[in-house]
Amino acid sequence: MRTCRTCFGDKQEVGMAAHQRLMNMMFGTICSQVVGTAARLGLADHLGDSERGYTELAEATGTHPGALARLLRALAALELVTETRPGTFRLAEAGMPLRTDRPDSQAAAVLLFTDPALLDSWKQTEEAVRTGQPTFEKLYGTDFFGFLAMNPELSERFNATMRQVSLPIAQLIPVSYDFSRHHTVVDIGGGDGTVLAEILRGAPTLRGVVFDSPTGVAEATATLTAAGVAQRCRIDAGDFFTAVPDDGDAYVLKNILHDWDDERCVTILERCREAIPEHGRLLIVESVLPEVVDTTDPAPYLTDISMLVNMGGQERTRSEYEQLCRRAGFAITAVHPTLLRTSYSIIEATPV
Repeated sequence: MRTCRTCFGDKQEVGMAAHQRLMNMMFGTICSQVVGTAARLGLADHLGDSERGYTELAEATGTHPGALARLLRALAALELVTETRPGTFRLAEAGMPLRTDRPDSQAAAVLLFTDPALLDSWKQTEEAVRTGQPTFEKLYGTDFFGFLAMNPELSERFNATMRQVSLPIAQLIPVSYDFSRHHTVVDIGGGDGTVLAEILRGAPTLRGVVFDSPTGVAEATATLTAAGVAQRCRIDAGDFFTAVPDDGDAYVLKNILHDWDDERCVTILERCREAIPEHGRLLIVESVLPEVVDTTDPAPYLTDISMLVNMGGQERTRSEYEQLCRRAGFAITAVHPTLLRTSYSIIEATPV
């Protein structure tokens, strides 16, 4: 019996595509190191808006010319730079966020997530999956946030990363939820005030409170002043496991609950329940996983593994958030998708 050449070709093409997809995943660690090295060398800033040869870039970065040429070709293969002619490169559109002088810069995030401290904990992913426990504390003798407190440079990079990754979602929050019904919004774990600044800019009569640890709010004054909303905002430092400000009628938790296990999430929510008035609203801004995996966006699932390995937290489905809220005295009344298609939603809950 003769084999159909067309059928054989189709099957082989499908098989090769699956093979290439798996190989690309295996090379993921190398990709992150290539991008992280580019960020640490400041290549995007050195390139700027210009085309530059690899020898010129090597002199500017103090690197070996031949080795840097190979790094640049790898970056070109990843479509972060473009080789315009042999040995000459310019930034591609996807590489622009590696520049530190852009408002959409992601350079701090790249430096954070390719930092040796985080990479070492990733080596223990199998153990985290076997035990269900984060491996970060076992490696460093303290949890992730305790480690940041002992390493000011990394803590500063973490805060910068949170600012960079928060801004796109922060801009969607005030156009995805109507804050006009409220008088004071309290951003719990609000860091440098990026999220609250966007909310206040979208609601001129609203007042706000940024609440976080002393190191978390260290740069909040500058952020709120630059946004022109400092006169309508107060900055409070404290511990959200102990107590939160009690003068708001809307409480925002953005990317806070996914950092923690269920028990500590319930504690945070209980502190919010103690502070919130009966007519108030709790707004949880997180990635809300569908009940069945959505393969169009792997990011929240990979973040979920990061939470497992480094912090002991997790991404959750709506039903899992409902369980947490119920235990703390809240009922979820609505889930508002963000205006643009992202994995993030605004979970609205009321006291019960």
